[in-house]
Amino acid sequence: MTFTLATWNINSVRLREGLVTRLMAEEQPDILCLQECKSPVEKIPVEQFQALGYRYMVARGEKGYNGVAILSKLPIMDAGDRDFARMGHARHVAARLENGVTIHNCYVPAGGDIPDREVNAKFGQKLDFLTDMREWCRWDRPDRSILVGDLNIAPREDDVWSHKALLKIVSHTPIEVEHLYQVMEAGGWQDITRKDIPSGLLYSWWSYRAADWDAADKGRRLDHIWATPDIANAGHSSRILRPVRGWLQPSDHVPVFATFDL
Repeated sequence: MTFTLATWNINSVRLREGLVTRLMAEEQPDILCLQECKSPVEKIPVEQFQALGYRYMVARGEKGYNGVAILSKLPIMDAGDRDFARMGHARHVAARLENGVTIHNCYVPAGGDIPDREVNAKFGQKLDFLTDMREWCRWDRPDRSILVGDLNIAPREDDVWSHKALLKIVSHTPIEVEHLYQVMEAGGWQDITRKDIPSGLLYSWWSYRAADWDAADKGRRLDHIWATPDIANAGHSSRILRPVRGWLQPSDHVPVFATFDL
């Protein structure tokens, strides 16, 4: 069984419904995981997606914030969700394929602007969220699983435009990177994107603040595809669709793809 999976922080699935359908039509991933849907589940425009062959959806949503959805051409069943850090947010959902592979779609909190939990509660929530993810992986170690999403951390020096400039910027601080790597270690997760593209600058996010995002190219790789060791070697053909950032009224994130032979 071969399938292609994509993950994308869409920054409002209703506002950018047309971008989602364009990606579906042009790239035709078998499974599309969306984050920051900003919609109750019942208001996600599923009819348009179903018309393009995405007949299955597992999602968690809330009005105006957060929200995660797994849209699939392949049959999937709801495999539950977890409320990491007990925030009460729709930031995780899981779906299981007929071959037993579980897909976890995660949206880690951004963490605010100041990397100090003593003065920025949002940063503390982010660290707590990651700590809960680590404990989940440690005590309920996943197998035959894929974890994707906007994890809001660019861990490697070549995952950001300037390692030195971003060391004190939320998303690349040493404490965030340490917490993310602890999650990876606890679950045995392997970074499929970097397995396929082991070196070189690689970004999936460019700020709206840049007047010309493409020319400035001050990006970060915040969006990830991981797999457990038992299936990691089945992942291949990773790619990041940079041109999507230049679409009309885009998200500040672009889709990340990988293919699995399972």
